[in-house]
Amino acid sequence: MNLLTENLHIESHLIPTLETVSDPEIPVLTVLDLGVIREAIEENNVVKIKLTPTYSGCPAMDVIADDLKAAFAKINKEVEVELVLSPAWSTDWISEEGLQKMEEYGIARPLSETHDKDVLLGEKKLVKCPQCGSTNTHLVSQFGSTACKALFKCDDCHEPFDYFKCLK
Repeated sequence: MNLLTENLHIESHLIPTLETVSDPEIPVLTVLDLGVIREAIEENNVVKIKLTPTYSGCPAMDVIADDLKAAFAKINKEVEVELVLSPAWSTDWISEEGLQKMEEYGIARPLSETHDKDVLLGEKKLVKCPQCGSTNTHLVSQFGSTACKALFKCDDCHEPFDYFKCLK
């Protein structure tokens, strides 16, 4: 888990079940890797989870809530999911392990906020191709497979890939 996040309270006995729930858009990432679980506590055999969407209106949140309920049902626990919009989710909440999994899956990791603007405006070549590692890449579209990603292409290996936009 990303220890840089603030106001995070997850009871340790719930972690193994939370680790079984993946992001439906990037299935190699768990909800813990993604940093969308802000709180998970158990009271009277009911697991109460506070979930922060990666952006408001993210369609994956309903699927994640259903997947959390199904995962805990397997161990006979009821789940209540509450969407929490403040503070807003940030790509800083993605764990280092999650960032590595994302790159191995073929999605370039988010850059800093300043660098993100530079690459999305076409001013600098900083996005590393997850296939060959080159930064000789260019923006194809501001939007990739989902709204939180941009589509890039590597000018060395010629492979297209998603870049996970920096969200703060």
